[in-house]
Amino acid sequence: MGRIRDKLYKSERGIASQLVETPARTSATCSGASLSRAGKLSARNLDTRASPQPGSFWALRGGWPQPVARVTPGKMAATSSSDSDGGKGESSEANSKWLDSLSDSMANIHTFSACLALADFHGDGEYKLAMGDLGPDGRQPRLKVLKGHTLVSQKPLPDLPAAAVTFLMASHEPRTPALAIASGPCVYVYKNLKPYFKFSLPSLPTNPLEQDLWNQAKEDQIDPLTLKEMLEGIREKAEVPLSVQSLRFLPLELSEMEAFVNQHKSKSIRRQTVITTMTTLKKNLADEDAVSCLVLGTENKELLVLDPEAFTILAKMSLPSVPVFLEASGQFDVEFRLAAACRNGSIYILRRDSKRPKYCIELGAQPVGLVGVHKVLVVGSNQDSLHGFTYKGKRLWTVQMPAAILAMNLLEQRSRGLQAVMAALANEEVRIYHDKVLLNVIRTPEAVTSLCFGRYGREDNTLIMTTLGGGLIIKILKRTAVFAEGGGEAGPPPSQAIKLNVPRKTRLYVDQTLREREAGTAMHRTFQADLYLLRLRAARAYVQALESSLSPVSLTAREPLKLHAVVQGLGPTFKLTLHLQNTSTARPILGLVVCFLYNEVLYALPRAFFKVPLLVPGLNYPLETFVKSLSDKGISDIIKVLVLREGQSTPLLSAHINMPMSEGLAAD
Repeated sequence: MGRIRDKLYKSERGIASQLVETPARTSATCSGASLSRAGKLSARNLDTRASPQPGSFWALRGGWPQPVARVTPGKMAATSSSDSDGGKGESSEANSKWLDSLSDSMANIHTFSACLALADFHGDGEYKLAMGDLGPDGRQPRLKVLKGHTLVSQKPLPDLPAAAVTFLMASHEPRTPALAIASGPCVYVYKNLKPYFKFSLPSLPTNPLEQDLWNQAKEDQIDPLTLKEMLEGIREKAEVPLSVQSLRFLPLELSEMEAFVNQHKSKSIRRQTVITTMTTLKKNLADEDAVSCLVLGTENKELLVLDPEAFTILAKMSLPSVPVFLEASGQFDVEFRLAAACRNGSIYILRRDSKRPKYCIELGAQPVGLVGVHKVLVVGSNQDSLHGFTYKGKRLWTVQMPAAILAMNLLEQRSRGLQAVMAALANEEVRIYHDKVLLNVIRTPEAVTSLCFGRYGREDNTLIMTTLGGGLIIKILKRTAVFAEGGGEAGPPPSQAIKLNVPRKTRLYVDQTLREREAGTAMHRTFQADLYLLRLRAARAYVQALESSLSPVSLTAREPLKLHAVVQGLGPTFKLTLHLQNTSTARPILGLVVCFLYNEVLYALPRAFFKVPLLVPGLNYPLETFVKSLSDKGISDIIKVLVLREGQSTPLLSAHINMPMSEGLAAD
């Protein structure tokens, strides 16, 4: 028996030593129950020196444990939790809403959210990512196109990109979208990712004094030093800014000026603005694949709407400041609204029939992002906060962020009808909000500078992020993922959860409750009767005041007057000022007198009756007099002021002045 046991032991060790670990595949992982059974069997039948190595997945096949996958340290890190649901802290990949598709820290991509665009550029069902890349030092702008995880093309751009959008130019087949890149003063349009059209902003009028100076330099009438001094004087005083040619000339050294003048004096000067932001606006239909117009924001505080076919300017609107973010809704031919976040910290709302803003939202801080979600404008500010506004400027909510906001964009899950806002923060988090409710938090290895969500490749819900160091992160939203509201930090404050110390119900409270239940109808009728009686008495008192002219405002059409009295002083002498005003539109009033009625035991006035001068309409006439308190007991009374017409005893209006108590002593 001992020899047989030794032979079996040696054969089992030989079989175990011939097992070879296969490459890691996520589809070949086994469940925890299979692993536990495999571990028990291997511990029972195999020698401890032939047990599975750490990082290997083993399963039962033909009654023997065989390795099916091996996880490397990098893949073990990738399977760790990278997002949480509303701060609940999910710790397993099975509970995560996102699948990691790519994490490349060496992608060398430097851009921001406005320069990312997803579309099917060739009509083959494969969605690609087009981006305007600034370059590592901001001096090598390029148009890059990614397909899957591969960079398929890159083309140089003449200037730094400001925005990238995709739009349909025409409704005929094939309905492939075009790509528009805003760079400097131009918009470069690509079809099938090939150059198609270039639109340039119209030139601005130049300063005539600047033009005259360059003409003199062309004829050698002035030297370069004099030209520089006169251009500096124009820049400080003139309302029209200088051209780019003059601005490049001013900072040059004396040795470089002459060569610059000789090179450029034969060229005509031009003043050109640049594009700061760009978006799309549907032309006449609200369909997803409808023709769209381009909306441009420029440095000279204007918004331009371009025709999608002829690229002519359809509409031009002016703004008080330079726009940096744009959001459009509606159709150009029907009705539309444009929201423009500007550098002065305000958001302006424009409509189809207005050349200037109709509404203004003052943030009190600089905007760092603008996203439209249904009928709400979500604005991020440099005060680390998100704000929700209506298109009429009403503030709906505010959410404070734990760090500065670096990028914002829209997350739209069409299969579930969800629209949310993504905000990338400086603390290496990406937060997803639906209104002010936190839905999800994604933690990244580096701060994210741009966000883009949509169909990529053949996946409908793909999140693309670029990091501060030039990295690229691609995540895919699981088809079974559901963003549950109410699981985040937003909501009622914790103080609402504290129970109040409500006193116990007394016997008197219970008796009153029973009485109200039994006699509720009678109590309500009594309350209504008292309320109607109060209203009747108030109406009668008002009518009586009008009939006896006891009101400080005259309601007659012949003498429309208004009286206002002011008492100044501590006593015993007070200064009484009556402000009398003629409220008619064009007719002056003449022949009025003012009379004072008072207790002569308590007060003394130098004049209790005097005439009023001519009252011109709209002017306020102050009439001053002095009131002396005669009582040393601190007694005060009412002084009545009556305004009458000469020869009539019925006052036109009156006022009752409650005199203050005298704080001084009456003079002997």
